[in-house]
Amino acid sequence: MKRPSAQFVRFLINGVLATAVHYLALRLGIEVLKLGSAGLANLLAAPLGIATSFLGNRYFVFQRQGGDLLQQALRFIGLYSAIALLHGSLLYVWSDLLKFNYHIGFLIAVAMQVVLGYLAGKHLVFKAAPVHSPSRDLHGV
Repeated sequence: MKRPSAQFVRFLINGVLATAVHYLALRLGIEVLKLGSAGLANLLAAPLGIATSFLGNRYFVFQRQGGDLLQQALRFIGLYSAIALLHGSLLYVWSDLLKFNYHIGFLIAVAMQVVLGYLAGKHLVFKAAPVHSPSRDLHGV
């Protein structure tokens, strides 16, 4: 069996940290602020997890601090906004409509987020800049 790459291991570490921030904010919304909706609490908690994830991905996982910060941030926000909507929708259906335990729904949503986040982060958001080799003059000049 092939060992996971160091980059993927860093992605998982960063993901655990960002997920912990997201989850703690979710619990705060549900259990302390008494928002009454796991979907709403998740929607409010997601930006904290997203910000933690972006910083970790940029500087720790993909190490693309040399890239255009604004472009990376906009692509990341777009990606994770879409993931957050999927995450929140799944949690809303799982917990609010079907009345299943929100802890389990959160774990299912996180599994989906890990797969989408790594693949899109690597290939879309933090992709390595193409290496330009000196072009050959076809006419020998």
